[in-house]
Amino acid sequence: MHIGNLRTCLFAYLIAKHNNGKFVLRIDNTDISREVAGSEEFVYQILNTFNIPYDEGPKKIENKESYYQNERHEIYLKYAEQLVKEKKAYYCFCNEAKLDKMRIEAEDKNEVFIYDEACYHLTEEEINEKLKYGQEYVIRLHINDEETTSFYDEVYKNIRVFNDVVEDPILIKSDKTATYNFANVIDDYLFGITHVVRGNEYLSSMPKYIRIYEALNWEPPKFIHLPLIVKKNNKKISKRLNDDNVLDLINVGFLPEAILNYVALLGWSPNDTKEFFTLDELIKIFDYHDINKNPAIYDLNKLIWFNKHYLKKLSDDDYLALVKPFLNKYYDVTNKDFNYLNNILLLYRNHIKYGLEIISYVKPFFVKDIILNEEQQKYVDTNKSILNELITNLKNIDIWNVDNIVNIIEKLKQDNVNLYYLLRIKITGLDSGPAIAKIMAILGKDETIKRLER
Repeated sequence: MHIGNLRTCLFAYLIAKHNNGKFVLRIDNTDISREVAGSEEFVYQILNTFNIPYDEGPKKIENKESYYQNERHEIYLKYAEQLVKEKKAYYCFCNEAKLDKMRIEAEDKNEVFIYDEACYHLTEEEINEKLKYGQEYVIRLHINDEETTSFYDEVYKNIRVFNDVVEDPILIKSDKTATYNFANVIDDYLFGITHVVRGNEYLSSMPKYIRIYEALNWEPPKFIHLPLIVKKNNKKISKRLNDDNVLDLINVGFLPEAILNYVALLGWSPNDTKEFFTLDELIKIFDYHDINKNPAIYDLNKLIWFNKHYLKKLSDDDYLALVKPFLNKYYDVTNKDFNYLNNILLLYRNHIKYGLEIISYVKPFFVKDIILNEEQQKYVDTNKSILNELITNLKNIDIWNVDNIVNIIEKLKQDNVNLYYLLRIKITGLDSGPAIAKIMAILGKDETIKRLER
């Protein structure tokens, strides 16, 4: 699931709750051949992780209808056959070989392939003859290409499309199962859906949806097509590249509430300058009329900024619960004192931006052989005399604590040498972090002196 999927889910939830409505979960699995094992459980995992509960859907005891589309094909077939009887849809006997040939011919002419409606013009006798011999067919909706299709979207407003660029859509496939588009229209109507929220890539399919509604004499719901989410280079975010994979963000220690807060502001903004919202606060103020149709910019740095804000709000216990699994995974902490480990982790709680970052910060406590880069080594070599003087004075400390360490450093301070930086790179190999005196206090006198002398 990428950021765009999560935003669609969140916006649908906010719209429902803001209007005292119901948020419906439906498993749109019309094509079982494309189903991935565990994908349904993954949906529940995401909803639970982000605390987005659904009111209607699978696993709800009170449900009388199935919310799995692959269990509803008889319903879809019934409505498609009704449209055939009313001459609004027709049996199409053109096989894939013929359609592929037509596609190639269109491509050779540099034209967009649109089915030529050949089977729409078959006589009753020709149709019955083909059915008699068991010839495979699909059911297509007939769209009059001499007309236009108009519809209204809550974000993009009034849209009109010429029907001659709209192909007669397939409603029922040759295996008697419904297509995704047809099943959605039937189910949205039967389940009383009032608002459909989805990405604007579905705008191009809207004429087909509208024509299906019109053929069935049904009032369509309100449609809310969300703007694209693009990266800073203005390229559409790709699911395949995993550059904004929601689960990956969670797995490296981003907080769900931070992700949700950031995602809520992708294409929508409140009427003031406030940026931080709880889910309950979003429900109160979210108005889909304020959704912007311009592409939303996905900026990982902005998301990191949000996450750091939420990290700082965590209690010490919640912070430790977030980062400890990373510590246990990357370092051997067996036989390590519980309070010692907690003190190390708490030392960095205002420095990390997401959970996994703790690994690089605490490395000096678990990896004793510190390797300096060329610039750091040059700084140490240039200041060896003052370093040796520091070592001598630090050895004379009787009570090893932060105050006594700082007193030694301040006593030997020089205008042209940053003693704190000198100690930091020699002890940790890092250019920044918490106060070095605190790190030295936790490391202990013996280990600190060993590292300075090495």
